[in-house]
Amino acid sequence: MSVVLVMTNLPSRETALQLAETLIGNRAGACVNVLAPCLSIYHWQGKTQSAEEIPVLIKTTAERYAEVERLIRERHPYELPEIICVPVNAGLPAYLQWIDDETQ
Repeated sequence: MSVVLVMTNLPSRETALQLAETLIGNRAGACVNVLAPCLSIYHWQGKTQSAEEIPVLIKTTAERYAEVERLIRERHPYELPEIICVPVNAGLPAYLQWIDDETQ
């Protein structure tokens, strides 16, 4: 079992909730956290820009990462969505097992 945390940001709570429901419905993720809005400041197309975004954290397995990425890309309105996958090196064993079980 290889658990990962996938992070993305969406432009609205509505789009974040729709993505969360899709990921859970497809068992691509075991748990999706839709967080409070944040201000993102970034460099894009030669300019410094900012936007209010909704951070989303997806708990899944490395084996399901490709499906998570595909679902994000299909539903994300941005030309270049943030999709970052971080390995989980340690955690409560029963919780990590639950993630694995829920994404089978």
